[in-house]
Amino acid sequence: MSTPSLRGRLGDELFARVAGPRGPQVRDRIHLTPGPRWFGPDDAIRRVHGDASMFVGGLTALLLQSWHPLAMAAVAAHSGYRGDPWGRLQRTSTFLAVTTFGTAEHAEQAVATVRAIHDRITGVTEDGEPYAASDPHLLRWVHITEAHAFLTAHQRYGARPLDAAGCDAYVAQSARVGRALGAEDLPETAAGLHAALDSYLPELRGTPAAREAAEFLLADPPLPVPVRLPYGVLAAAAIAGLPRAARAPLGLPDVPWLDASLAPAGGHAITRLIRWALATTPAPPTADATP
Repeated sequence: MSTPSLRGRLGDELFARVAGPRGPQVRDRIHLTPGPRWFGPDDAIRRVHGDASMFVGGLTALLLQSWHPLAMAAVAAHSGYRGDPWGRLQRTSTFLAVTTFGTAEHAEQAVATVRAIHDRITGVTEDGEPYAASDPHLLRWVHITEAHAFLTAHQRYGARPLDAAGCDAYVAQSARVGRALGAEDLPETAAGLHAALDSYLPELRGTPAAREAAEFLLADPPLPVPVRLPYGVLAAAAIAGLPRAARAPLGLPDVPWLDASLAPAGGHAITRLIRWALATTPAPPTADATP
């Protein structure tokens, strides 16, 4: 098999996993529909969300979100991540793509759909704590963990890391989506993002459900055996992106020398491989228009 053929097959498989069976049609709808967008072609959010480092950042975000017992209870009871993990991934990646690159009309439709789903998700944890997915405080946690994970991964493994002003711009731009979803009091600078993350520390704790989710995502992912080695490299990079304080509560290893050497090297290698493979299926130019 020639190298171009291998590259094409790998790129097609990755794209299908992330975008789903209708990926090409959805991609064209996002990028080719004319009309004003929430974000322009040079905005930081497009650089971050369009980079292969999102594969690392997305896994870090899932792990970090599970540290909050109410967020994890909602995911365990309502997301169906075990029964349909690829479907959940595809829905999430489509939402990110639509709000980042799609028309303002399509972004608003996507947000309305998610808010309607959140309005139906309520429950009580095993400890008797009530939760609601529409709770602005819980939505704020989900937002800041995603922004932190995506930005951290991009700065470590992105093809074009942002400067300090670009990092602040990313945080401010991503806050627009978070506010649309119902989150409140969102940070708009990188320093504010770190402070917001720290402000949740008193209410964070590991739970059996969080440790089960981490085991599913890291030790027993729904992947063919040949793919598990490169996925393990990606997983190590994702764990290295977590705050040290989150490791033990989630049942994850805390090995400083691994974070400092092997995980970064593996993260660079796997993101370069993903970037190389996906270059065979590039997104079409976005039909931007002035908002």
